Amino acid sequence: MELRKKCGTVAALLIASISAYTQTVDTLAPSIQSRVDRIATQVLQQTGVPSASIAVVNHGKLVYTHAYGKARLQPPTPATPEMRYSIGSISKQFTAAAILLLQEQGKLSLDDAVGKYIDGLTRGNEVTIRQVLSHTSGYQDYWPEDYVMTPMLQPTTAQQILDKWAKKPLDFEPGTQWQYSNTNYVIAGAIVEKVSGERLMDFLEAHIFHPLGMKSVWNSDETKLTQADATAYYRHALGPLRVAPKEGRGWMFAAGELAMTAHDLALWDQSLLAESVLKAQSYNQMFAEVKLKSGKETHYGLGVQVVNLDGHRAIEHSGEVSGFVSDNIVLIDDGVAVAVLTNQDAVSAAGTIARLAAPAIAGYPLTAPEQQALDLYRGLQHGTIDRNLLAPNLSDYFTPEAIADFQASLAPLGEPLTFKQAAEELRGGMTFRAFRITYPDRRLVLTTYTYPDGKLEQYLIAPAE
Repeated sequence: MELRKKCGTVAALLIASISAYTQTVDTLAPSIQSRVDRIATQVLQQTGVPSASIAVVNHGKLVYTHAYGKARLQPPTPATPEMRYSIGSISKQFTAAAILLLQEQGKLSLDDAVGKYIDGLTRGNEVTIRQVLSHTSGYQDYWPEDYVMTPMLQPTTAQQILDKWAKKPLDFEPGTQWQYSNTNYVIAGAIVEKVSGERLMDFLEAHIFHPLGMKSVWNSDETKLTQADATAYYRHALGPLRVAPKEGRGWMFAAGELAMTAHDLALWDQSLLAESVLKAQSYNQMFAEVKLKSGKETHYGLGVQVVNLDGHRAIEHSGEVSGFVSDNIVLIDDGVAVAVLTNQDAVSAAGTIARLAAPAIAGYPLTAPEQQALDLYRGLQHGTIDRNLLAPNLSDYFTPEAIADFQASLAPLGEPLTFKQAAEELRGGMTFRAFRITYPDRRLVLTTYTYPDGKLEQYLIAPAE
């Protein structure tokens, strides 16, 4: 993909200005901030990922940015919120937003066939733009691997990708299956450029990045990140961290080309919550789960996963390119978002941090059974138990030896990151409940039996399988 002089000028200006543009925000409540810091720090320790940069939105506003670990190992360089990381496939939601903007302008429709805009694609007169954006098209993925293959070290173009992968027989009938495919978004990006008459990055800059004040955005498909940004790493098995190879120019077009700070990704999240870039109907289409022709769920909208997090509606997407993994989760009805960027590929640290931090920030209240179980857990960590809550059999079970074992094994773990009920049923005249207890480096399961009068007949803890 040819790098135009204009883009080179913009890149130079970004290098010059990024260090002067502060991206540190610190208005999150200290108690929540402490919990987020603990989650991020412990997940990095447990996974060995060099660094993470995070940004938090609460009540619809960007309230916290922070970076942890080392952005570069040699020379040792601490990560800072001003550093950019590649966001990988989170880029897809920006491509989807570009399509929706063009639909708002009356220049295309989601239900148009892709062949209306791009010639020569397999069954292009049948596959729709909506199916491309929702990964229900049947076009084969050109990059399912989690590493950079030798051919990808050489440059390519969007047209060459389409010629090789979008002109093969479809993997399935359009609309009948869901299968993630980067090829879909190369098609979508090509449509944006054909319909708008602009380069995709120029269109995004004019309609999204500039209006939202996203000053750090970088096209890492065309130009490698700078020395002022995070360095990309990978491992061979459990070996040492090594600098990751850079993909050849053109391979990430429209599917994973963007790099930015966590701060600026959170500005995008703010706009999703405020519905400030697109019209309300466009957001409804973006966030709505696309169903297959059979009615089966896909858990995917347009460029975003549609998920349920502890009973709360959320959209999420991860991203991975060579040496970087990211995760972005937005709790639509709670005004909360967490963006997490990390600099090692093929490790799920970013997703773990985001999924642990988001509920902590939203502050989901514990149910009465959860609160009772947690109170007992905390007491046992200190070697005590309230026997008024125990039925005779369970009181007998908690001998001094049992209490000592509970304390010795649980106290070093500290406060759980999450403590959630996972199951409930009736058995033996009692209510059985199972609880998930989460730490960065382990998961525990707690099972209880409760009589109708509220007394506990069982309280057992074991490692989760």
